[in-house]
Amino acid sequence: MQIGSLIAVYFVIWWLTLFVVLPFGIRSQHEAGAVVAGSDPGAPAFVRIRRIVIINSLLSALLMATFWVVYVENYFNIAVLNDIIRR
Repeated sequence: MQIGSLIAVYFVIWWLTLFVVLPFGIRSQHEAGAVVAGSDPGAPAFVRIRRIVIINSLLSALLMATFWVVYVENYFNIAVLNDIIRR
């Protein structure tokens, strides 16, 4: 696999995991007890975007490493998939 393909796969994994990681640790303004006038009470009170990006990047790197091992070791080729289906 070429480096451009690896970067593209990492980018897709990063964006997909972002939507998984994004809601972790977020408290609404209503929960925090500090609703700003004119905003929705369900809006985040404080967003730690740097923390979210770091956690997301680490999770994406782990998933990318897993993908790379599966790809290099050729775990999911047609013969292996046929054996799994026949069992």
